[in-house]
Amino acid sequence: MASLGVNIDHIANVRQARLTVEPDPVTMALLAELGGADGITIHLREDRRHINDRDLKLLRETVRSRLNLEMAATPEMVEIALKTKPDMVTLVPERREEITTEGGLAVTANEKYLKSIIHQIHQSSIPVSLFIDPIAEQLEASWRIGARWVELHTGNYAEASWDDQPLELARIQEATFRARSKGLRVNAGHGLTYNNVEAIASIEGIEELNIGHTIIARALAIGLRDAVKEMKELVKNPRKETLFGASQKN
Repeated sequence: MASLGVNIDHIANVRQARLTVEPDPVTMALLAELGGADGITIHLREDRRHINDRDLKLLRETVRSRLNLEMAATPEMVEIALKTKPDMVTLVPERREEITTEGGLAVTANEKYLKSIIHQIHQSSIPVSLFIDPIAEQLEASWRIGARWVELHTGNYAEASWDDQPLELARIQEATFRARSKGLRVNAGHGLTYNNVEAIASIEGIEELNIGHTIIARALAIGLRDAVKEMKELVKNPRKETLFGASQKN
């Protein structure tokens, strides 16, 4: 049975939309763990568009499950990872203009460079996962350069039409089997929702699913009613401040 890693980047997105202090992804990570999350995933982007260095530092100090740091394979990010020591590093492709990660790493085209990055991180006893498309060539290259894990990109499956989804699912199943046969451990994620996750979760050999946006969207849906009720109560029955600083309800 796969475990669940909860990606909290979108909580930081809401905060950064107003450049304020709430919602705090550090606090929300605790709530995710209380809800049963087996791990917390964050993507520290080079432009710091959502998760920032302060978040990473505090999450490393407070997360009690597992902290998975998604990052680009750059010298700056490697230095941050070696200093922070997350429980896992997942190397992902990154483009400034993209809204979210659009596909897997081109491992075959960057084997020498990625191998050196993996070696640096492994020297600090931090396991490295490569976010890749479920393609045989990328799996073979990931194994050759010393990765211990791969995270299979499920975006094509998630976005496929009803007719094409079985084919995309079969590709992920085959990639999982091929990876495991090479000794690679397998995670998966991207675009998974409450409507499509079960078929992926049932694939034998996948150890963890990393899911974010749909969980945050669901949290807004099921929590908005109570949040509005609380605010309405404060608006209807405000506390009156006295001259001495005490307060009382109307």
